[in-house]
Amino acid sequence: MSSRVVSADRNRRVPALVAALLAVAVLAGCGAEPGDSTPERDRTSTAGRPAPPPVHAGFDYQIGGAYPPPDGVRVVSRDRAHKPAAGRYSICYVNGFQAQPDALDWWQRHHPELVLHGAGGKPVMDTDWNEALLDTSTAARRKALARIVGGWIEGCADKGFQAVELDNLDSYERSGKRLTRADNVKFAALLTRRAHRSGMAAGQKNAQELLEQRAAMGFDFAVTEECGQYQECGSYAKAYDDRVLDVEYTAKGLAAACRTWGERLSIVRRDLDVRPEGEDGHLYERC
Repeated sequence: MSSRVVSADRNRRVPALVAALLAVAVLAGCGAEPGDSTPERDRTSTAGRPAPPPVHAGFDYQIGGAYPPPDGVRVVSRDRAHKPAAGRYSICYVNGFQAQPDALDWWQRHHPELVLHGAGGKPVMDTDWNEALLDTSTAARRKALARIVGGWIEGCADKGFQAVELDNLDSYERSGKRLTRADNVKFAALLTRRAHRSGMAAGQKNAQELLEQRAAMGFDFAVTEECGQYQECGSYAKAYDDRVLDVEYTAKGLAAACRTWGERLSIVRRDLDVRPEGEDGHLYERC
């Protein structure tokens, strides 16, 4: 569900453990996708657009499992299956552009037309993470997908999250040219509008190449993976006025991010599987 380094094209994505957790949330119950029939409700306050995360705040990335935030942490990102962190600015992780591995059967049964298909009618897969791409190629399909993913977003708001991060914005890169940047930009705009109507800010996840279209997409801040490692932090910082939450996965990446951006951005180093505290392999460091 999250992103991480897996290949030369630097597609940073989710551990299978986390994917399984979300699949439970997606498929539990009577067989209907959460949010499929949820009515839209306007939660927007009279104060205007929802507040983004604070700048240069202690940050923890807990999408692999929730645990008490370490001292000094003011911003926490957790999977949508979990509850927000009490007393912290809480961001809800949503895989908005691809299907979780264990959810593909549900999509194929209930919404096969919303799964991107290729040669022979087979789903187009993100082979690194065994996730089928969702089909954002037409206005009708984007609208139908937005009803489903929008329901998940509203579920985050119901739980008390203050913002949402939308993963796999760059799914077009894995589509064999069946999807375009424009397709995903338009779909992102539908999702950010739904987040804003639900009273939440919306975060761009990675996809540096789309920063010039941030206004069209409607994002309020960015969640980046390894912007220090790949020298991308400056682009995000400029686009979002330092409202950037960066996750590094190596000591080298953390050092690079902290050296140049440690006084301006929210930076954390986590283990690749973003394990909860108490599990073997858990790693948490800040500048």
